[in-house]
Amino acid sequence: MRAWWLSGALALLFWAQGAVSGTLLVVGDSISAAFGLDSRQGWVALLEKRLADEGFEHKVINASISGDTSAGGAARLPALLAEHKPELVIIELGGNDGLRGQAPAQLQQNLALMVEKSQQAGAKVLLLGMRLPPNYGARYTTAFAQIFSDVAEQKQVPLVPFFLEGVGGVPGMMQRDGIHPTEGAQPLLLENAWPALKPLL
Repeated sequence: MRAWWLSGALALLFWAQGAVSGTLLVVGDSISAAFGLDSRQGWVALLEKRLADEGFEHKVINASISGDTSAGGAARLPALLAEHKPELVIIELGGNDGLRGQAPAQLQQNLALMVEKSQQAGAKVLLLGMRLPPNYGARYTTAFAQIFSDVAEQKQVPLVPFFLEGVGGVPGMMQRDGIHPTEGAQPLLLENAWPALKPLL
C-alpha cells in the first residue's frame, strides 16, 4: 500500500513540475533570426539562457526567417501552432513590410490574424513593435507605428512599442547595412522584451 502511495505521489510531483513548462514560439524576421551573426549570439538564444537561469523550463522554438513579412508569418503560423503547440507566441514581424512600402492596412490585418490564430490555439501572445526610419516620410512612419498599438489594444495583448529602442540608429549598435543589430545589441533587445515577456510565463 505504501509503495503504491509513494509511486502515485512521485507521479503527481512529476506532473506538477512538467505543468510549469511549455513551448515558447518566436515568429519573426531577420532581427530574431540573428542575421549576420552566429545564431547562438542572437537575442532569442540569450532569451533561452535567461529562462534557464531564472528557473523557467520553457522550450524555445525560433521560427524566424530573414526577409519574412507579416504575410509570410501569417501563412506559416498555422502549421507552427499545430506542430509545436506553444504556450506563448512572440510575434516580431512588420519591419520588412514597412521597408517595402506595403500598405499599413495589410500589415494590420496580418498581425491581427496571427494574434487571433495564436489565441485560438490556446497561446498567450507578445507583440514586438517596430518603427521605420524618418526618410520614409512622417505620414507613413506614423501610420506604421500606430498599427502595432492598434492591434495590441484590439486583441488585448501586451506590446513592446519599439523593439529596437536604444539600438536602431545608434552608432555601434547596427551592422554596416544600418538595418540589422550587432552582436553587442542583442542583450539590449532581450532587455527590451523581457519586462513584457516575464509576466506571461
